[in-house]
Amino acid sequence: MAMQDVVLSNDPVDEGAALMAASCLFHGFSDPSRLSIVRHLALGEHRVVDLTTHLGLAQSTVSKHLACLKDCGLVTSRPEGRASMWSLCHTETVMDLLAAAERLLALTGDAVALCPTFGAEASQQ
Repeated sequence: MAMQDVVLSNDPVDEGAALMAASCLFHGFSDPSRLSIVRHLALGEHRVVDLTTHLGLAQSTVSKHLACLKDCGLVTSRPEGRASMWSLCHTETVMDLLAAAERLLALTGDAVALCPTFGAEASQQ
């Protein structure tokens, strides 16, 4: 069920489930490292070792973020020899979402980054 359908529904169970699903989806994008991984995978398949080189992150960190993104249904992998090739699922839709987020950020200015609850300083505490 789409979120816009839920907003019109009078059934609080369906609305709650849809909002929880949306919240979980956005949590998948809530980490800068995961966003970087998504952007790299939008260019094509990568191995974990490629991503660690591009992003300067530890292999365990990249693997943890890929597992999160996989659990969210945003990435998939396929074996190639002893390695796994990772790719983005629904690439066009994910990139549309990120483009919409960039447009919204441009409209809100610094408000999101300065938010005392979720802003840049709050996330470092």
